[in-house]
Amino acid sequence: METSPPLDAPQQTALDQVLAAHAGQAGALLPILHALQDRLGFVPPAALPPIARALNLSRAEVHGVVSFYHHFRTTPPRGRVVQICRAEACRALGAEALWAHAQAAVEAQGRDTLEPAYCLGLCAQSPAGMIGARLHARLTPARLDALLEGDAA
Repeated sequence: METSPPLDAPQQTALDQVLAAHAGQAGALLPILHALQDRLGFVPPAALPPIARALNLSRAEVHGVVSFYHHFRTTPPRGRVVQICRAEACRALGAEALWAHAQAAVEAQGRDTLEPAYCLGLCAQSPAGMIGARLHARLTPARLDALLEGDAA
């Protein structure tokens, strides 16, 4: 059985605070996982047993949720998280070509993490993406390149 490294002090503090903020909340698993990932950038595998205990769930149930949703990461992302929307509205306006371009660009620069997103809420301004916490509408390969290099807002 593979064991994960224990939580470090900042991770433990973040977990304790997130669990305290959601104590007694019905259906708290997803909000806890989102809050923890928002604070740490990922959900450490060592956090799953304490989350399970706090919610009176099995570790398998918590692991199943983390592994089912593509949004959750169990390792820290490399650099910024770059998301390209792959939902229907964006696909209709060129997101598949943008995704292919983003894969090559992010791999070439080697600093960031590329992830798909399935609707960023900018359907009328497709194709959309997100770099870090900032949304970008009407992305083109050239504009994405400029954003990845930090040359455009």
